[in-house]
Amino acid sequence: MLAPMAELGHRALRELIEGFGGCDEYFSEMISAGAFLDGGPFEKWYAETGPRPEKLVFQVVGSDEETIARAAGELGRLDCAGIDINMGCCAPLIRKAGAGIAWMASADRAGRLVGAARRATGRRLSVKLRIGFDEDFERLAGFCLRLQEEGAELITLHPRLADEKLKRRARWEYVGALRAALRIPVAGNGDVQSAEDLAARAAGPCDAVMSGRGAVRRPWIFAQARAKGGAAYPEPSAAEIEETGLRFLELLSRWQPREFHASRARRFFGFFCDNLKWGTHVKNLLARQESLAGMERAWRAHFAGVEGEA
Repeated sequence: MLAPMAELGHRALRELIEGFGGCDEYFSEMISAGAFLDGGPFEKWYAETGPRPEKLVFQVVGSDEETIARAAGELGRLDCAGIDINMGCCAPLIRKAGAGIAWMASADRAGRLVGAARRATGRRLSVKLRIGFDEDFERLAGFCLRLQEEGAELITLHPRLADEKLKRRARWEYVGALRAALRIPVAGNGDVQSAEDLAARAAGPCDAVMSGRGAVRRPWIFAQARAKGGAAYPEPSAAEIEETGLRFLELLSRWQPREFHASRARRFFGFFCDNLKWGTHVKNLLARQESLAGMERAWRAHFAGVEGEA
C-alpha cells in the first residue's frame, strides 16, 4: 500500500506509480475534516479519486469527533475503497490542535470517534497510528482492541513513539505482536525503502505493508517487489529516470492546482533525486525554479550535460 503523505499522496503520484503497475491500495494525503466540510478552495483536489478509485482510501484528520464522522460520511459517498482516520501524525501544529497522535491520549475518546465514523459510513474504516507516547505494548493493544470493538476494520501501525523522528529504527516486532492481539488485519509502515524491504515485510507477521517515502524515491518499488519471485525487475536507466521525472511534472500540471505546483514538485524531487549521482546538485537547481516549465528545463539540461548520470 502507498502510505498517506502530506503534499505527496495526490493523484499525480498515484498516476506515476500506477504507470509502473501500481500497488494494491493508495492512501490519500491527509484531508482536513473541517476544511473539507467547509468547502475550502482546494478540497476538490484532495478528494480526487483517480486513477483507480477502487484502490483509494481517503485519510481524514481533525480534532472533533462529530466533524471527522461527518467528513467520513461525505467522503464515503465518493467512489473509494475506504476511510482512514489519522491518529498518528506528530507534526507540532496537528498535535497541538488535538488531532493526529493526540487521539492516542484516550482510548475512550478515540473509541467514540471510531464508533461515530463507523455509523456515518458504509466504507471500510481503518485507523493509522503509532505505538503511542511510551513503549507500553499492553496499552497499545488495549487501545487498538477498543477501536476494533467500535468498528475499525484495519489498523496500520507505524511502530515509532510520538516524539521519535525517522532516524530511529521502526520497531516491527510491535506490528507482529499487535497482529496476534487483534481479530482484524494489521498493516505495518516504517523503514520500507526498497523492494527487498517491501517483499521481506510482506512475508512477515502482518497482513499488509505500506511504503511512503520509499515509493516516492522509487515509484517502481511495488513492481520490483512483485518481481522478486519471478523475472528480475531491472533498475531504471538514466534515460528512464529522466523520463519519469518529466512524466511527473506533466501529471502534476494536470492534477494539482497551480498554487501547489512548485511546492509539490520540490517535495517529490527531494526524494526522487536520490536516484541520481549528483542528486543534491539537481535538488538545488530545481529549488531555484518557480514554475514547472523552469523545473522541466533544469531537469532536461542536467541530463543533457552529465553523461552516465544514473
